[in-house]
Amino acid sequence: MPKPRARDLGLLFEGTPGSYNAITDVDGVQVGYSTVVQGEAIRTGVTIIHPRGKEDHDPVCAGWFALNGNGEVTGTAWVEESGFLEGPIGLTNTHSVGVVRDAIIHWQIEHKALFQSWSCPVVGETADGWLNDMHGFHIQPEHAWAALSGAHSGSLDEGNVGGGTGMICYEFKGGTGTASRRLLEKNGGYTVGVLAQANFGRRYQLTISGVPVGHYLTDDAPFTNGENPNIEQGSLILVIATDAPLLPHQLKRIARRGSLGMARTGGMSGNGSGDIFLAFSTANPGAARPVAGPACLQAVPNDHMDPLFAATVYAVEEAIINSLVAAETMTGRDGLTIHSLPHEQVRCLLRDHNRLKL
Repeated sequence: MPKPRARDLGLLFEGTPGSYNAITDVDGVQVGYSTVVQGEAIRTGVTIIHPRGKEDHDPVCAGWFALNGNGEVTGTAWVEESGFLEGPIGLTNTHSVGVVRDAIIHWQIEHKALFQSWSCPVVGETADGWLNDMHGFHIQPEHAWAALSGAHSGSLDEGNVGGGTGMICYEFKGGTGTASRRLLEKNGGYTVGVLAQANFGRRYQLTISGVPVGHYLTDDAPFTNGENPNIEQGSLILVIATDAPLLPHQLKRIARRGSLGMARTGGMSGNGSGDIFLAFSTANPGAARPVAGPACLQAVPNDHMDPLFAATVYAVEEAIINSLVAAETMTGRDGLTIHSLPHEQVRCLLRDHNRLKL
């Protein structure tokens, strides 16, 4: 049976989602997972995002932003310099970034997908070392290849899948989540899609539909016992896709708005948090290497970007909550158990605050 999503529980969110309420609502985007669960201590995986699909290797305009940089997303120096993203995006655990990066290069070579004679892949991470034996380097090239080759459009699994397999969010089981927003035709009719790898937050911070549910759901909070220590640890990686024609500096502006979506769920981006956000646009095909003469690019005027900003904030918020709703209780390294979000308790709290769809 499909896992429930936040809207299935009656949770309220701003904005109108696309058909799948996923990053794959942006035409061409494909996502693949490799989930590695073995024995008692291996709980990890790989997520791959192909901006234009497995068969189209045309670079996309891109921009990135680090809200707090206690983390890693490789290849962002070239994204910043060039304004383009030249291949698939990988997400995994902190100590497996290198092997996924190398596997992407190998895959690009084998598929004749290199834009230049070399590759600087974009691979992000969050740390799954509480549930996973992260120091054991269990991600192998074949796991990355499986995610690269198995990527697809349409509906996506969420929760304990791909790079999000061993992640923890607000001291509940977290992981992979996705959502999208479709703008009104008068605002361009564009789509914004988000994929989140959520591994951040302390219980007292958790806010859903404006309700501070973390103040009430204090049981089974393994790091704080439900108290407020005024500290944060963990990370959030966001990949934001759109079909709106945006230039790299505008996509950096979009990436920054991921911070506000994170904040709507209660996150504060502490010193130990690696909160790094990447945005790309599938518009303007051929811009990186025009057939002849200068490239001709279209762009949404800056004073028409507010609906795209709002769509980004709302989609990020829902993607994070979807990761919590879909995730299932997991026991991992050293016998640590991280419990899933208690759906019915959340529904009761939201109903008490008149924030539940009837």
